[in-house]
Amino acid sequence: MVVEEYEGQSQGGGTGLQGAQEDEKVFVATQWQLMWWRFRRHKLAMTSAFILSVFYIVGLCFEFLAHTDPVTSYVDVAYIGPQKIHYIDDGAWSPYVEGIIGMRDPKTFKKVYTTDPEVKVPVSFFCKGYPWTFLGLVHFDHHLVCIEGGAEGQYGRAAPFVLGTDVLGRDMYSRILAGTRLSLSIGVLGVAISLVLGVTLGGISGFYGGWADNVIQRIIEITRSIPTIPLWVALAASVPRDWSIVQVYFGITVILSLVAWTELGRVVRGRFFSMREEDFVTAARIAGASDARVILRHMVPGFTSHLIAAATLAIPFMIISETALSFLGLGLHAPAISWGVLLQATQNVQSVAVYPWLMLPAVPVIIAVLAFNFLGDGLRDAADPYGG
Repeated sequence: MVVEEYEGQSQGGGTGLQGAQEDEKVFVATQWQLMWWRFRRHKLAMTSAFILSVFYIVGLCFEFLAHTDPVTSYVDVAYIGPQKIHYIDDGAWSPYVEGIIGMRDPKTFKKVYTTDPEVKVPVSFFCKGYPWTFLGLVHFDHHLVCIEGGAEGQYGRAAPFVLGTDVLGRDMYSRILAGTRLSLSIGVLGVAISLVLGVTLGGISGFYGGWADNVIQRIIEITRSIPTIPLWVALAASVPRDWSIVQVYFGITVILSLVAWTELGRVVRGRFFSMREEDFVTAARIAGASDARVILRHMVPGFTSHLIAAATLAIPFMIISETALSFLGLGLHAPAISWGVLLQATQNVQSVAVYPWLMLPAVPVIIAVLAFNFLGDGLRDAADPYGG
């Protein structure tokens, strides 16, 4: 247990006054302090939290990190493989990429590319590129990496393509960064909606019981009994095809939330069942507190840490669901950019075999899902500081 762990540390790390101070620190600590002390001992969860922080920072300011506009097409450089950036030129630090020469194979009529080592396209850092707006408020035109003199050179058009290009010559690196914002934000927003539905309906079910509990539990059971993909197809088909990207984004988020809230609703119902007969709830009712106050001020705060852990574990489901829907063409669609939209190009096995770098958007999906799962495990363990 956490208390025992810190008692051991205080006994082994100091004696006398120092040890007594350490013991007092543990016994007077709040639930959140105990939760933080236990969580930070979970190295895998802490690492996952750092990785996810980087992901969300990238999603917030991907335009600065992207060196080309992710929606701009350069058809003449379609399906270029990943390029290598050379950092040393003639013994000095001078990053560059080699020039690209495209030609048509006379037998297969497929366009193939070779590099021209005699042509060196300089790569600059913290330089001007395409204009962008941060959060729709502040305008910038500087980027972390770009080509000196712009991206329209004979050999350096939109280079460097460190992760290759797609069928329309759009830079995969920039598009994966752009997809980070949409895919991760759907996870957070979807879980927020699920949290509201789960706490509200699950709380009503567990607090009042009776016919309300029967109705809500039957809704949960019916929802969970329907196969996921047919349910997604039916709900996604109800989204009008003439909706804008923003409307489709919120529509898909609501659809995923309507499916995901059921698990959280059952967790909340169980907690309310176990807490509604506690002495502090009875005391609040005798004092004249309304049902809403009893629920929001006395019961929900009692298991907030468990809700945070459950919500963290629900975000990977949202990310995978959005990716699957968009991959199947039922969710977001171009010109929206998400990891699922990018993976639509991999539906053709032949394309994957010839252009394997089109599978690269699956890498951040795997990393993000694993990181959220490890973070959720750490939060779940830390949510019970007095557990074993």
